[in-house]
Amino acid sequence: MRCLYILLTCGLLAGMPAAALDLKLTATYQLNRPASLDYDPSFCGLWIANESPEAVLVTLDGLELRRISSGLSRIKAITVEGNGLLVADGYGGFQRLTKDGAPLSEPFNPNGWADTEGITITDDGTLITVEDDPAAITWMSPDGSVQKRIDADLMDPPLIEPQGIAHDPRTGHLLIVDDWEGTNSLFELNPDGEILGTWSLYEFGADPEGIAIRPGSNQLFIAFDGGARISAFDYTPTLPSDAAALPPGADCVMF
Repeated sequence: MRCLYILLTCGLLAGMPAAALDLKLTATYQLNRPASLDYDPSFCGLWIANESPEAVLVTLDGLELRRISSGLSRIKAITVEGNGLLVADGYGGFQRLTKDGAPLSEPFNPNGWADTEGITITDDGTLITVEDDPAAITWMSPDGSVQKRIDADLMDPPLIEPQGIAHDPRTGHLLIVDDWEGTNSLFELNPDGEILGTWSLYEFGADPEGIAIRPGSNQLFIAFDGGARISAFDYTPTLPSDAAALPPGADCVMF
């Protein structure tokens, strides 16, 4: 384990809040082909999809707790949805599962396109996905009806290959990683999808694929395909300089 503190300010856009996102690398561990992450406070662990027919639940230091499969040919993206899971295969297919892997619905294609790389869910149940071909961020209702879609590669700066996405319930901000074929960067967006800042991740790893937030303890997890590892960070989001203290978020409810 190595610790490294870095204040990431180079990507903060003019006119945005004065206090930039702050990351402190705290730990890394090896995991083969991590592609999508989400934090689950019920288990104090991470659900991880690795583009295989199965997804795994691991402790925060990488010990496997359980393994599930779905009715899809592979699990490319995964997120916690209430007491269950929502998974996607990256070919346009989605399915809802229990946390034991039992189907809650038949596989479905909500919108007719493929290449879903990551999913997150807001407090009101809105699904937000990222796709990389074409590069897009999509807001959907729980039944898959499209509410809004942004062409990510037309943003300034462009988000060329969006892979993983996480939602911070305390701020409403979205964190999205752009992989090696893009800028190898972390993007922070406000709830409307406007960029607050971008930060290079080259110092920490290559080819970021997935991202998850543990808001109750101010932690961020990023999956890097290069080196096949998960990196953990202490994390503070971009905030106005006069912002009040952040409210507590979901944390380990089983302890």
